[in-house]
Amino acid sequence: MATVEDVDRLALALPEVEPTTSYAAPAWSVRRRVFAWVRRFSAADLRRLEGCRVPPDPILALRVDGLDDKAALLQEAPAGLFTIEHLEGHPIVLVELAAVGSQRLAELVEDAWLARAPAPLVRHWRER
Repeated sequence: MATVEDVDRLALALPEVEPTTSYAAPAWSVRRRVFAWVRRFSAADLRRLEGCRVPPDPILALRVDGLDDKAALLQEAPAGLFTIEHLEGHPIVLVELAAVGSQRLAELVEDAWLARAPAPLVRHWRER
């Protein structure tokens, strides 16, 4: 079971990542571009999810590299990845931390960083 502390450790190990906040919750950015954040369900989200299984907190939101990547990730139907109505049309997936392993979380956080980091920084990081 992954934790917010695991996300923090993984994110901060990537180049130029800074911890920040989003709606008073932990978030991580690269050159002021947020790529991961803890997302709490709003009252409206909970109403829309009524009758469905609501994943337990904490939930992590991650940027992905476009809607095609989002669709591909969700089509794989991996444990712990999902979306909600509010995020339709946005390149963001949600991760139920309690349902993902450490290796999968590391891949997801790195991919989110790659989706938001400037191309020169990505090239430099890959050349290391």
